Amino acid sequence: MPSAQSHAEWGQPFWKIDFAPPPRATPNEADFAIIGGGFTGLAAAAWLRHLAPEKSVVVLEARSIGAGASGRTGGMALGETASGDQPGLGDVLAGFSKVLSELKVECDLSLTGAWEIDRSGGLEQSPIRWNDSGTLRVVKEVPGGTLDPGKLVSGLARAAHQLGAQICECHLVERIDWAEVPEIYFANGRMRARKILFATNALSLNITELEEGMHPRLTLAALTEPVTAEQLAAIGLSKRKPFYTVDMPYLWGRVRQDNSIVWGAGLVQSPDEHNIGGANIAAPEPARLFDTLERRIRGLDPALASIPFAQRWGGPILFRDSWVPVFDWHPRSAKGSRSAIVLGAYAGHGVALSSYLGAWAAEALVARRDLPLWGMISAR
Repeated sequence: MPSAQSHAEWGQPFWKIDFAPPPRATPNEADFAIIGGGFTGLAAAAWLRHLAPEKSVVVLEARSIGAGASGRTGGMALGETASGDQPGLGDVLAGFSKVLSELKVECDLSLTGAWEIDRSGGLEQSPIRWNDSGTLRVVKEVPGGTLDPGKLVSGLARAAHQLGAQICECHLVERIDWAEVPEIYFANGRMRARKILFATNALSLNITELEEGMHPRLTLAALTEPVTAEQLAAIGLSKRKPFYTVDMPYLWGRVRQDNSIVWGAGLVQSPDEHNIGGANIAAPEPARLFDTLERRIRGLDPALASIPFAQRWGGPILFRDSWVPVFDWHPRSAKGSRSAIVLGAYAGHGVALSSYLGAWAAEALVARRDLPLWGMISAR
């Protein structure tokens, strides 16, 4: 079965994707085309078929499902955007849970809450007291939790397939002809689609035509070997709550079911500013950042001083100048046709948000819901 390791230059994530879409001939036309086979695109595909089973839905994925950010995230689910709550956003975690329930997706979701930590003050009874450019302590607990990204990709893809969506891997979209019915061109073929959802995040700024104000990066993560229950207690993580800093230098992490710990920090820029595909974690600067991250983690607490690391990997992430996700009609479809939606730029908050907004996008494509004003392209 394929997994998210189709970008070898980004290292080996440990999440496993155990669903392979069966190969089928790509149709010449579809009611809905979704570009991108990650959390957003797969959730939207399944939700479209859930809402409108009479309509055809085709997912075009450049490599394999989950090959981008979705299969390479640390799996920390949060309840807001990277810029906080937005007007009309709603309860992201409750909405996400509803999508999973309706689609019968099991992904080890555990909504235990998440800790915000920083170096200025913090709770007097903070379970975390780490040495990291000052003393890191818990500031407050926020809604959140963890999940298995490989199981989420697999579950959403399986649900989309079972509901009748067609998932086409190795279909890199090269351009769009914006006719009355847009035509999508990919290697060795083309397809007309009445409605399109761009759900590719950092990997296709050229076809979404939104390069201005967007900053793709590769974020870095490292996995330790499993630790003992005594070590977890010693470092304050026995409650298994994920955490992230609200000051700099940035650090985030979460405990997995086998007591291994995922830690993340650091950003790598590609040699081509708008094409993160050129980044390689084996290059000198990313390798130095990984070494620094591992030394930093070992220095947080004596219980971590000799902790061994098992894996290193990177995942693409897209920042917008405003830190608010893009969720708007594509500029080329703004002349009354409203034929395409662009959705992405989660800035690291996309684990739950992406599926939640993917379902929202599906509802907008079938004219059951409006898009939010805060996601407008012109607002960046």
